[in-house]
Amino acid sequence: MDSQTVSRHTAKPDAPTAGTLKPNALGVLGILFFVLSAQAPLTGIAGAAPIAVALGNGPGVPAAYLVAGLVILLFSVGFVAMGRHVVDAGAFYTYIGKGLGRTTGTGSAGLALFAYCTIQAAMYGLSGAIVSGLVATHTGLDLPWWVWTLATMAVVQALGAAGVEMGAKVLAVFVLAEFSILSVFALVTLFKGGGPEGLGLAASFSPSAALDGAPGVAVMFAVASMFGFEATAIYGEEAREPRKTVPRATYLAVVVVTGFFALVSWMLISSYGASQATAAAGKALEGGDGAGFVFAPIAADFGGWAEVLPILLATSLFAGILTFHNSANRYLFSLGRDRLLPLRLCRLNRRHAPWTAGCVQTVLAVLLVVPFALAGKDPVLTLFSWFSGVAVLAMMLLYLLTSVSVVVFFRRARLDTRLWNTLIAPALGALGIAGAIWLILANFTTLIGGERTTALWLTLSVPAVMALGLAAARVRGRATDG
Repeated sequence: MDSQTVSRHTAKPDAPTAGTLKPNALGVLGILFFVLSAQAPLTGIAGAAPIAVALGNGPGVPAAYLVAGLVILLFSVGFVAMGRHVVDAGAFYTYIGKGLGRTTGTGSAGLALFAYCTIQAAMYGLSGAIVSGLVATHTGLDLPWWVWTLATMAVVQALGAAGVEMGAKVLAVFVLAEFSILSVFALVTLFKGGGPEGLGLAASFSPSAALDGAPGVAVMFAVASMFGFEATAIYGEEAREPRKTVPRATYLAVVVVTGFFALVSWMLISSYGASQATAAAGKALEGGDGAGFVFAPIAADFGGWAEVLPILLATSLFAGILTFHNSANRYLFSLGRDRLLPLRLCRLNRRHAPWTAGCVQTVLAVLLVVPFALAGKDPVLTLFSWFSGVAVLAMMLLYLLTSVSVVVFFRRARLDTRLWNTLIAPALGALGIAGAIWLILANFTTLIGGERTTALWLTLSVPAVMALGLAAARVRGRATDG
């Protein structure tokens, strides 16, 4: 059997060696916090739920989260099966390369970096706007959004360089805070029997409710809310017993995130009443404060405690930014180690964190954000909306390629003969993901909140990046052969 068929990291040393990230640094919970912070739960609920309710299938949105969770869970089965044999910080591009060939894998690496860099830039824009507003409200200091964005970049760079354990500890605090307040609200509403119309179980989960209105829009936003769960594999090299830790963290993350989004969105709708929720969400969006749809019922239950929600929204975004920074710099590190990018990207600092890759990632973030600041663009309506839509489309394409690669890899390598894990579930996941991509393309203008021309150019950027990656891989392959 070819040595490339299985991971070069089959044994995890107790101390780091040259060219490797710090081993045994993360357990299941550490990886889980990285994943949950990437989901930015409060951002996902406050940002996506009002649009999904108003423009999607109204009170049937919780069912859309369950559908999205099922698709991601099916994808995860093959993803985890591959992860037992391939442990590498490159994750997607490594997985795709094992099944679909090195050229396709290398091309997908560019797409993965594009996805992580654009989602991080998008979150920087929203974070800058929110922090600027918070500081102006509470201190009277009115500075442009980009000032706070650049300050956040400096903090993220410092935490990224401090090592993966420090990042996990910081994320744990932020994630627990936002999860706690939303979970308490949901559980209180659930145990008191819901809002003015009761719990509304049938209104949210019956087949007729799920298919009402524009369910495709709701499923699209539900899928977008789960962006980032694949980080479990990216931290495989730094995990304790990765062949056990990564699968457990992956399944736990998907189940927790799906259950969380379904429950919280259900209780939000119940708090208004199923017959009134769609109108309430639409009114909030028309008023320019979609998050108010989420914050209002929480304020009604917790009074003054709800004042902390805008702060938690800012920390939620910070946690997501830090997670995507760590994911992107590990991709750069892995590409450097595989000689696909300059070897200096493998340079580690004393804490065995990818120092050079982290600096490059921060520079890329600056290059993506600064043009919007110089042009005076609204960071929410342009930077956040445009780049988040592009990132979701790029990531879904990576999911699709990974699912196909899993099937091909195990048909060829025969390292795992379980049909459900290596064929049936990945194939079903691929079909579900293909359907999600179709929904995203059909509703992309809605997803980015922009015009059709803008949506077209942003959509074309995804295959363009993939094509550039494939072309670069072929050129490099010919140079290597020569």
